[in-house]
Amino acid sequence: MVIYANNIYNSGIMDKNVKKKSREFAAKVVQLHKQLTIRKKEGVMADELLRSGAGIGADLAKAECALNKNDLVAKVYKALSDCAEAKYWLELLNDAGSLTEFEFNDILKECDEMGKLLIAQIKALRTG
Repeated sequence: MVIYANNIYNSGIMDKNVKKKSREFAAKVVQLHKQLTIRKKEGVMADELLRSGAGIGADLAKAECALNKNDLVAKVYKALSDCAEAKYWLELLNDAGSLTEFEFNDILKECDEMGKLLIAQIKALRTG
């Protein structure tokens, strides 16, 4: 049995805010990637950041079609894994001097908040 998006959100299994925040974070990552590309800074790392940062929302979109609760938790956990990877690339880009202090602090804060939301979502799914 496939759980469709409307079933997940209408039944309250998934927090709508998590998906919204993941899209907002992905949009910031896309903008940062554009800036790094314009500045010709760390292309490979910027691409990895783009993949992992946008992957969070993609994983949550896949979770909308979870076959069961365990599959749903696994897909949200994959989003958390991508969030941790995005944080790694952000830190590495910062260590390489490719980000301004403002760019780094702003998006790192968003990444940390996204991680906390995903952890809370996983806990809620496991106990709910």
